[in-house]
Amino acid sequence: MPVNLPTNLLRSFVAIVDTGSMLNASEKVFVTQSALSLQIKRLEELLQQTLFHRDGRRLTLTPAGELMLDYARKVLTLHDEAVAAVAAGQFSGPARIGMVQDFAEMLLSGLLAQFAELHPDAQIYSRIAGTAELVGLLERRQLDIALGFAAPNDPAAVTHAPMAWYGDPVLAARDTIPLAVLEQPCRFREAAIRALEDSGRRFRITVETPNLTTLRAAVQAGLGITCRTHLFLRDAPIEDAGLPELPSVSCILQTANALDAATQRLADLTRETVESLGQAA
Repeated sequence: MPVNLPTNLLRSFVAIVDTGSMLNASEKVFVTQSALSLQIKRLEELLQQTLFHRDGRRLTLTPAGELMLDYARKVLTLHDEAVAAVAAGQFSGPARIGMVQDFAEMLLSGLLAQFAELHPDAQIYSRIAGTAELVGLLERRQLDIALGFAAPNDPAAVTHAPMAWYGDPVLAARDTIPLAVLEQPCRFREAAIRALEDSGRRFRITVETPNLTTLRAAVQAGLGITCRTHLFLRDAPIEDAGLPELPSVSCILQTANALDAATQRLADLTRETVESLGQAA
């Protein structure tokens, strides 16, 4: 019986060689490093050959790996040509969307569920990260859609939202204001610190976290106040507490060029959702 080599194993194998590491390849083929390692182990078992020399984290091709690489490229090229020819005009790849944490809870349960109903055969890849990282992934064609925050005059702005202070008003009356922030880089962190410094208010950072859920919990627990938009908490922002004014921020939506029909629909749905959030502010 001939050995059947799954194309996903071949694609992962080529991705490791092309990107130079398991970490970079995992982002390219949208699987975890552990799953990627298991895929290569399975491919080696099917071929009964070792494809990589492993020296710590460094991977180099064995002679069998060098030979297999050439054939793997040919197989994948032919495979992709066949799929494109047969399924011309149909959705054939993952719709890759990235968003900042502020939008994640709302959009993952609402927008993406709606998209899945409209396109039940579509695959969705979502990435939660800071705006700068998302824009970088979009520029490297690793995302199709990026949703984040930027300055109010950004040309990619879909809507605008005022920044506000959130937390226990009692904390705002202290001589030294306890501040809860996300790790750098963060537009809201920078705005809060700049506003307090410009107004001459003393402060100290009491909570610093990379996670918005942790930040929300810290604010609700009274560990500090923070700067965010109305997407952050359902509670009303702090008002009339002598805190300095904050600037507005724009919600931006950027897309890659030449999206397929399904991914363009996801981009349109995202734009409509964000615009409605702005109207509700």
